[in-house]
Amino acid sequence: MKAFLLAAGHGTRLRPLTDQMPKCLVPIRGVPLLAIWLEICRQHGIDEVLVNLHSQSQMVRDFLAKTHWDIQVRQFEEPTLLGSAGTLRANRTWVESETSFWVFYADILTTANLTRMADFHQQHQGVATLGVCRVPDPTRSGIVVVNEGGLVRQFIEKPERPPGNLAFGGIVLARPVLLESIPEGWPVDLGSDVLPKLVNRIFAHEITDYHLDIGMPESYLSAQTNWPGLVVSSSARP
Repeated sequence: MKAFLLAAGHGTRLRPLTDQMPKCLVPIRGVPLLAIWLEICRQHGIDEVLVNLHSQSQMVRDFLAKTHWDIQVRQFEEPTLLGSAGTLRANRTWVESETSFWVFYADILTTANLTRMADFHQQHQGVATLGVCRVPDPTRSGIVVVNEGGLVRQFIEKPERPPGNLAFGGIVLARPVLLESIPEGWPVDLGSDVLPKLVNRIFAHEITDYHLDIGMPESYLSAQTNWPGLVVSSSARP
């Protein structure tokens, strides 16, 4: 199975830490975030990963060159950021013959059971399955409203008046038909430009495991003490 690992962002909210390194390489209890994600992929049977690059891309290339993984890692340089959906559209030929493919936001730290989510996806046959979680401040997230079967009835990006606190968690398992809903132009965002158009065609799978967006300084600091850990190969450590 294949996965997009979206890692190209500037990480401006984590400055000054990200003045010295790209956000995807910030350490979580001594282990680069990108290493954690590649290990998650390996553990869940994902054998090909595409990592998009932009901010401080040479550091990411150097990291990938000196580590050893049991999965194939493809690098996709974006001189201009394409947006989360734009990266998918630019690489559609890489996944269009797949039954389904994963999309991971690399600034998420999680112990989500991806195998359980994949089983849910297979059973429900939607265009995509979103990993969702409960959040304390729904005005900062893409909020979903679902029916009893998990079908997404509403998707609202950062609503002023949230209808709930069930938020898109930066994990998607999609069928190639999703690519047809990505509009032309750059940048194009999944949360703003694609997922709202797929209401009643996508499902939500709630993540009840550890799941944290480390893009803010307070959440990044929290992860240093609260992250339960993941066994990562010693070759992935700095």
